[in-house]
Amino acid sequence: MCEAKDLEAEETVERSVDLDFVLVNELGQFGRFQIKYICLIALPMMSSGFFGDYVFTATALPHRCRIPECGESNKSDVFGPDWITNAIPRTDAGASCERYAPAQSGDNGSLLHCPIDLFDHLITQKCDEFVYDGVTSVVYDFDLGCKEWLRTLAGTLSNLGTLLVLPLVGYISDHFGRRMALLFSVFNTALIGVFKAFSVNYTMFLVLQLLQTSLGAGLASSAYIFSTELVGPKYRVLTSATSSATFACGEVVLGVVAWLVRPWRSLLLTLYIPVFLLLSYHWILSESVRWLLAKKKYAEARQVLENVAKTNKTNISAKSMNALLNPPTRNLKTDPRNLIESFFKSKILLRRVCTTPVWWITTTFVYYGLSINSTSLSKTVYLNYILTVAIEIPGFYTAVLTLDRFGRKMTLCSGFFFSAACNLAFVIIPAELTVLRLVVYLAGKFGISLVFTSLYLYTSELYPTEFRHSLLGFSSMVGRIGSICAPLTPLLTNYWLGLPNTVFAILGLMSGLLVLTQPETFGKKLPDTLEEAEMIGK
Repeated sequence: MCEAKDLEAEETVERSVDLDFVLVNELGQFGRFQIKYICLIALPMMSSGFFGDYVFTATALPHRCRIPECGESNKSDVFGPDWITNAIPRTDAGASCERYAPAQSGDNGSLLHCPIDLFDHLITQKCDEFVYDGVTSVVYDFDLGCKEWLRTLAGTLSNLGTLLVLPLVGYISDHFGRRMALLFSVFNTALIGVFKAFSVNYTMFLVLQLLQTSLGAGLASSAYIFSTELVGPKYRVLTSATSSATFACGEVVLGVVAWLVRPWRSLLLTLYIPVFLLLSYHWILSESVRWLLAKKKYAEARQVLENVAKTNKTNISAKSMNALLNPPTRNLKTDPRNLIESFFKSKILLRRVCTTPVWWITTTFVYYGLSINSTSLSKTVYLNYILTVAIEIPGFYTAVLTLDRFGRKMTLCSGFFFSAACNLAFVIIPAELTVLRLVVYLAGKFGISLVFTSLYLYTSELYPTEFRHSLLGFSSMVGRIGSICAPLTPLLTNYWLGLPNTVFAILGLMSGLLVLTQPETFGKKLPDTLEEAEMIGK
């Protein structure tokens, strides 16, 4: 009996060292201090939504061949004069890359009158110069007519930068603090965003596009860590969904500002100059107490903990404070297994490592692809984009309600299948039913947003503690392939208008079926070892 009491006492002491135990029992899991920080962190999280600016700065503009024979000498000439069908073949698309060859008569027309007999309608030729219907995109400034692959490269490079930034911002966050990682990302986001507005050619624009995300796209992950590290376990899923929702709010702000400020250079300045104000967080935000405790910066940790208690109007006992600031030294003898060796020895682990990255690729591909392609739904480009990103918010919070009620597999599988069904329906619905098409399109985005929020949790629960961080990071990193390819999907409409959504649907169905091959993790103990992970579902 005495030995049992001693063991219980030792367990209590060990648990008191854990910050989660102190939050639950003394400081408060979700008090005024946490709410204040989540509200402050909402601003940089919203700013991270501005990285999708390429949707508007590099948006496609209707364009056609310039016709010198008719007196045209400028790319801003009237886009649709009365005589245009005399010189250019009719097309339903917003762009024309061919014109009729000039006749051999040697005569010329004018901007007001250009007769049909000036052109040979039996011969067509590629455009040499272009006229554009609008000046709001880099397509006009840098003359990118009929260079769709080059135009979409802006989005591809932007998403490539989000892959490159992960190890850099992770190193800064772990070695110099969460606040330093946040400020580093804020500064680079604002500075390079402003520089981008003064690009003198498209090469400079593309380089800055890559640099901005390579050095600044850690803004979202830095803000996310700040918002979740000081809330109690009970509120982490809710806080995670709230962080995702504020990111979506940032995308809505991007759409609204782009609607009001059309010229792309002015748009970039309007978006990124205010981001410099977030550098004031150096004095406003305290460093993450978890990081301070991990780095043994106990004096600073004490100040933060006392501030949390004061703001939440709670108390932290001297015993708990002493336990947090003077953790027992542990002499654990561990013999860590090699990840690669375990990867090939365990068929179950191998199957999961081959499956989870496919979910991530599909999710990022469909998620970003639907946002990017929304601008071509109708002539209300800005409203379409705003609605498509706003629908993410109920998708994120729906995941909070379903994950702990219907399980991880049901939530994830339903999200994939529902999104796939909506994408297929969108292809089938006649073009004249614009409202119905928009509703179905938004429902597809809702489904994939539900998946996005659920994916982090389910993937992490499938892997053992000894490999969880590495394999979750691997899945997320490989998943960036989807976001890198998503900006290229508008090019598929050159072959068939419904092709992008058909591809989204096929990948969604495939990933939904792959979810069924994995076990349910809801209600199961989080596996610490490979053997425990292999036993899930058995």
